[in-house]
Amino acid sequence: MNILVCVKQVPDTTEIKIDPVKNTLIRDGVPSIVNPFDGYALEAAARIKDKNPDTKIVVVSMGPPQAQAALKECLSIAADKAYLVSGRTFGGSDTLATSYILSNAVKKIEELEGAKFDAIFCGKQAIDGDTAQVGPEIAEHLGLPQVTYGLEAELDGDMLKVRKEMEDGAAIIGVKMPCVVTFTKPAWDPRYPTIKRKLAANRAKIPVLGDDAFPEIDVTRIGLKGSPTHVKKTFVPQKKTGGIKIKEETNEDSAKKLFTLLSDASII
Repeated sequence: MNILVCVKQVPDTTEIKIDPVKNTLIRDGVPSIVNPFDGYALEAAARIKDKNPDTKIVVVSMGPPQAQAALKECLSIAADKAYLVSGRTFGGSDTLATSYILSNAVKKIEELEGAKFDAIFCGKQAIDGDTAQVGPEIAEHLGLPQVTYGLEAELDGDMLKVRKEMEDGAAIIGVKMPCVVTFTKPAWDPRYPTIKRKLAANRAKIPVLGDDAFPEIDVTRIGLKGSPTHVKKTFVPQKKTGGIKIKEETNEDSAKKLFTLLSDASII
């Protein structure tokens, strides 16, 4: 079985700060990490490989050259091969343009690897954008069936059995391969890299698929020109100040005081 896992390098949102003047993210000095939901997708692929040792896991990321660090982290955990999609013409791509580029990257990597992918795994969303659109859009570009909000997946003949998160619990969905599955946070944590794999990952040479790797790509559908999404403004909501603190001798007295204040203000 061949699995492609799409990953993204994102800023660690636990250390994000906002410029109070420009109202933009301050990225300088902020460490980058593998998007956590993509980590769950990689772990789901690794668990399939645990039961089916002949499985090959390939990871791909679209981003600047420094995204190789995220790919090497994936190699140190479970991936067998990694590719970076990076080019000037890809800069400024929104989710639609990104998914179109990645769908072309899937075909190119299949050509380079000499085999089709049975499944494409993605995180449900990236924590720096939270759109949850790229995975489903890749499926649409490639004309593949998809399952979203996966918790875990299991190989079952020519199908995948995906345990999918639902509002009232979980459901088991069977999907015929090739397919796309996006993953959310399961009950377990991703595995840690081993020293042996970490050393091998540090030595790994990651192929870069640049602008010239996709001669047939429609340039009107990539980068800023191919992105229908435009950010008009970002800002930090102002904190509201003021208010009244009610603290009477008993909870009942506090409730009566609150009722009186709301009645006088014609709120209730």
